[in-house]
Amino acid sequence: MYKQTARLIMYGRLGEDSILMKLGRIFEQAQKGEAADRESLVRSVYDQIYRLLDLSTRYGFDENLWQCYIAYLLATSENPFSIICETVGASADATVNTIVKQDMDCFYQLYHYDFTAIQDSLGVDCFDILTHYHSMAKAENTYNKSVSEKVRELAEKLRGAVDGAGFFDIVTDFYRQYGVGKFGLNKAFRVVHRGEETVISPITHTSDVTLDHLIGYELQKEQLIDNTEAFVEGRKANNCLLYGDSGTGKSTCIKAVLNQYYDRGLRLIEIYKHQFKDLSNIIEQVKNRNYKFIIYMDDLSFEEFEIEYKYLKAVIEGGMEVRPDNVLIYATSNRRHLIRETWSDRSDMSQDELHRSDTMQEKLSLVARFGVSINFSRPQKKGFDEIVLGLAKEEPEITLSDEELLMKANAWSLRNGGYSGRVAEQFITYLKSIAK
Repeated sequence: MYKQTARLIMYGRLGEDSILMKLGRIFEQAQKGEAADRESLVRSVYDQIYRLLDLSTRYGFDENLWQCYIAYLLATSENPFSIICETVGASADATVNTIVKQDMDCFYQLYHYDFTAIQDSLGVDCFDILTHYHSMAKAENTYNKSVSEKVRELAEKLRGAVDGAGFFDIVTDFYRQYGVGKFGLNKAFRVVHRGEETVISPITHTSDVTLDHLIGYELQKEQLIDNTEAFVEGRKANNCLLYGDSGTGKSTCIKAVLNQYYDRGLRLIEIYKHQFKDLSNIIEQVKNRNYKFIIYMDDLSFEEFEIEYKYLKAVIEGGMEVRPDNVLIYATSNRRHLIRETWSDRSDMSQDELHRSDTMQEKLSLVARFGVSINFSRPQKKGFDEIVLGLAKEEPEITLSDEELLMKANAWSLRNGGYSGRVAEQFITYLKSIAK
């Protein structure tokens, strides 16, 4: 195994701490008889087996875990070749193909690696178990389903390859279809800090909600779809602000749009107000990738003393660096103008500030940078009833008549915040919880 890992060139930067590299060094020590303590080698092997089992659990791998792991490495390895492939595909006459095909010869051998010798040498049988593995049944929200499906599909296709050239064709086709790395395999991301580094980290379980789930608001959905469709197709599109009453489906709309356009290259990065200073860094990390990124800000609003909106204004429009064409900002807010307003804002007189209207204009200029503003208002009773009936039809365990259902829903709304889609959904959840 060490021989194959040492020959990797384009894919050689997998990390010295990776399972593959660690096992390669352990096997080399075992074959050369360098380790004085055989039991320490066995312990080292078991440590890497544990890591492989942990990875397989997080991504829902099954059957041959070793082959799934090799497929996972190929699917997630971001290097100059794989990133170019996700954009334009592999060029038939590119010189780099010779280098990559040599790497694929190594991966072909690793994929079909015979563990018999090392098992006999160390007296273990763990690799036989890994290559004939039947995982426990797991709920989909306990592992990263998006990555699991794609990696298992890739592993199955690689099983049919007869040599490294076959690996090359299958892997480059995978890059062209899905992309590579975390952006290729995941829908949504959050921003985390690891020391001084700003990292875009995958969100492993996302909502499967669709626009059909949001009953009503047809005009609002149409506006959002039109803008997102233009963005995904590479046409000019606007930043979007979805504002209005709470519980009316603003966040649901954005999640549904992500699901609708994910397979066409749409990705979402969720960012919080305290992270606005990282916006330029985030955009720098994604601007050259072959995806369309929505930077998503949920429940956005600012108090008088908060100045983070100035970072946002500069990024949206006004800074020296032009926002790349593959990035848009979608925000939701309960406030139309995002920043808290007072009656003194409406006057040009203030006890401590001359020309108060200038401050007012500065605040409003943030909203003006969103080219599309979509209003979501609470429904009237008729609209609320339609939402309740529509949601109830999707739940077979709810057997109440329409009349009885609406009577109970009306009583529920009076106790739980009035008419809104969120209240209707909570009511349906309540009915499901007591259904027998």
